Amino acid sequence: MILRFLLILFSFVPTAWSNDDCFPPEVLPDNLFPTVRMETSLGDVVVELNRMRAPATVNNFLGYVLDGSYDGTIFHRVISGFVVQGGGYGPDFSERGVNAPVLNESGNGLQNDMGTIAMARFDDPHSATRQFYFNLGDNSSLDPNSRNWGYTVFGTVLEGRDVLESMAEVTTDYSEALGATDVPVDPLILIRVSITE
Repeated sequence: MILRFLLILFSFVPTAWSNDDCFPPEVLPDNLFPTVRMETSLGDVVVELNRMRAPATVNNFLGYVLDGSYDGTIFHRVISGFVVQGGGYGPDFSERGVNAPVLNESGNGLQNDMGTIAMARFDDPHSATRQFYFNLGDNSSLDPNSRNWGYTVFGTVLEGRDVLESMAEVTTDYSEALGATDVPVDPLILIRVSITE
């Protein structure tokens, strides 16, 4: 009976878990809490990443930091009291290249609380690649529950919450290029991201 239960259980394990591509190469493996500085057109944001709770996600994020492909991207989605999202597009709305999707680690105990950073994704729970967002409020609707995967939180803002609040106040509108609402009228640029510790 127990063996039958285990076979049924493992038959529901997402196929992404068996795909090595979901586990990016380690970056700074000896640092459990690396920090990064995001220089933006409105000021700097310093974020502490949590490798203990989200190792695959942190390695994925740091991979994009090290290859410089976050530099010169935009924050393309801004909803006051909800999120500031970016990392995926250049100022002309051209898409940046992506690596393999990363394993969803939303069940790691970290919540989508104000001042945290998390990975954006599509409906597929294991579809996060390079886009991330900052929570501008306590967004419990983005956390996992007994029926649904959540969105993986992988760090906390140490400095620059005022910068995020300034971003939340910019004028947004519909963008034909993206086919999306809540796009800043004047681009919010992520000038450079660097590992500081």
